[in-house]
Amino acid sequence: MRYFLLLVLLVLFQGAAAQQDGNQPKVKVGLVLSGGGAKGIAHIGALKVIEEAGVHIDYIGGTSMGAIVGALYASGYSASELDSLFQNTDFTNLIQDNLPRSAKTFYEKDDAERYALTLPFTNFRISFPPAISSGQSIYNELVRLLYHVKDVRDFNKLPIPFFCIATDVETGEEVLLNKGYLPEAIMASGTFPSLFEPAEIDGQILIDGGVLNNYPIDEVKALGANFVIGVDVQHGLRNRESLLSATEVLLQINNYRTVGAMTRKSADTDIYIKPDIDNFSVIDFNLKETIVERGEKATRVHMDALQQLAARQEEAPVRPTPVPAVDSLTVNRLIITGNDNYTRGYVKGKLRFSLGEPTTFEKLQQGISNLAATNNFQTIRYKLISNGLAQDLIISLRETPNKTFLRMSAHYDDLYKSAALINITKKRFLFNDDVASFDLILGDNVRYNMQYYIDKGFYWSFGINSRFNEFSREINSDLIASNFDFPGEDVINTLTIDVSDFTNQAYVQTVLQEEFAFSLGVEHKFLKYSTLTLNQPAQESLPPTSARTVFEKSNYFSTYGKLTLDTYNDSYFPSRGLYFDGDFHLYLLSSDFNNNFKEFSIAKARMGMAFPIVPKLSVNLETEGGFKLGTSSVTALDFVLGGYGASFINNFVPFFGYDYLSLPGNSYVKAYARFDYEFAPKNHLLLATNIANVEDDLFRTGEWFTAPDYTGFAVGYGWQSFMGPVQAYYAWSPELGDGRFLISVGYWF
Repeated sequence: MRYFLLLVLLVLFQGAAAQQDGNQPKVKVGLVLSGGGAKGIAHIGALKVIEEAGVHIDYIGGTSMGAIVGALYASGYSASELDSLFQNTDFTNLIQDNLPRSAKTFYEKDDAERYALTLPFTNFRISFPPAISSGQSIYNELVRLLYHVKDVRDFNKLPIPFFCIATDVETGEEVLLNKGYLPEAIMASGTFPSLFEPAEIDGQILIDGGVLNNYPIDEVKALGANFVIGVDVQHGLRNRESLLSATEVLLQINNYRTVGAMTRKSADTDIYIKPDIDNFSVIDFNLKETIVERGEKATRVHMDALQQLAARQEEAPVRPTPVPAVDSLTVNRLIITGNDNYTRGYVKGKLRFSLGEPTTFEKLQQGISNLAATNNFQTIRYKLISNGLAQDLIISLRETPNKTFLRMSAHYDDLYKSAALINITKKRFLFNDDVASFDLILGDNVRYNMQYYIDKGFYWSFGINSRFNEFSREINSDLIASNFDFPGEDVINTLTIDVSDFTNQAYVQTVLQEEFAFSLGVEHKFLKYSTLTLNQPAQESLPPTSARTVFEKSNYFSTYGKLTLDTYNDSYFPSRGLYFDGDFHLYLLSSDFNNNFKEFSIAKARMGMAFPIVPKLSVNLETEGGFKLGTSSVTALDFVLGGYGASFINNFVPFFGYDYLSLPGNSYVKAYARFDYEFAPKNHLLLATNIANVEDDLFRTGEWFTAPDYTGFAVGYGWQSFMGPVQAYYAWSPELGDGRFLISVGYWF
């Protein structure tokens, strides 16, 4: 009887224990990834170890960089795939929104390569842009990387349920994002104030979620997680010695609210991972490999706990199949919102692809970059959504509220000397899609440049240009004697020539792929060559006279055509791309100051290529030439070679080894080569050479094909500075037997 009672008690105890085990809830693992800028790359190292331990993640919640890493992982990327993606991404370039030069039209390229500073200018007041970057490049990359889950609108239906945190900048309230378009949501979560433009989702203006909740553990538990792994890459409050940048100061202010909450949140975390990255900055993206290693090292400390957790899970982790690369897509419907002041044709023309036809993701991104390069839109957000037959491309535009801009730049070179440029640019000046710009250039030579352009994208655009340009240069009297008659040519060796040019143009232009343009136009030019040298007295005791000797003072009227191809990746230091510029002017009328005008034409062309030889070393090869057609004895528009520069007017052509305005003729051929070694970022060692033949009727006599009469060499240094390119050369010519230093500072204008 006693044994029977013991047996009954044992059976009842085992049954109760079994019942208790059966009621025990399943282990549901939530992963919390905090924000921290570049330090958030440590999340990848943590994920690599978590995967290695065999832990299955059931939920992911993240903020800022934690949202980006978490969303990519939740969408199906493995930790090793994320490591490869991040190691091969230039984050600095993405954050700075450095759009490729190919995204800009020729008008926009001129803008980008002329002004060192641009500020909004409204009601005669200068303001500052709301952020350093629009975040467009980052958004483009997120759309591409998350293309495989583009139709998932409920983030709980991702391979791993996911959410992220943002902050409503108007109400100061926390916003949980678990539905919508995934790239848009995580972009909002990572919109760090002043660095990126605020995001707009469903009428809410959102910024970085780390302002209020940088470690969303409570929200992960609310999804159903009963075991939490947290990776914390935020740092505490720093002392004054560590607050060395505006970014760090803003981050310190950001942390006032979140640091205090971490005492409780870290205690509520079952496996709390804190990588040793306090000495890293939120912008140390160049140290991403080391940061990943720190995340991995900190997580390995918890390997035993992670393996025990994996053993408790009933569901083994599923190794995701590799995320397929985006090959091609077809957009058959385009929906545009927010283009209040820019036509649908303008936007569609910038996209440069046809609806209903297969295109590549690269071409889609190029089209978005074309639109961003106009600077007409504060943000450009777009979605790709399947519609059964193909895809909708839904573009939401937020136009730049400022239509007027103040731009400035400074420059020095050996021809124009010191110059400061002040520009006023007005968009929507008369019509939608137009822009008006006026440069006033003050310094040793006062100049101006006015442009008006109506951009119609694929269609014929219209432009008006007006400029006034002048400079003075001491030249050999033989140059004047070969072109004009003047007294005293036998006794004067040099004289100072004053050149004034007033040019007005009206033209139509069509642009293909932002890199190829064809223009037709009409031109009026007033050209004046004069000097005071011939009117100076022989004796120093006598006062000088103000009378000028004028060699040319004529108005010229012409029509012209221009064909340009420009795929150079940089205007001043090209390392890749092709270039062609062909120009044909037919001069029909003149006021004929020298009574020698007959109808004539001038044709010229320049072509080149740039390509890398080995990493950091590239070569730029170019050839050019020009000739005059007709029997007119007008010489004021002949070609003149010499000097160094990129902003010459008329037919003045740069040539290393000879001074400005040294080699005249009505025809010429020239070849040029420059080797460029970028020995440090934005620092270049330059070695150049050029050869040329120049004289009258060069092509008729066949002299263009003979050995070059003129050669020059140069060695120099170039720096891509914040105010534009800085270049210094020492150039010499074997024919002259001497050399000269050439300096250029700032953008050419």
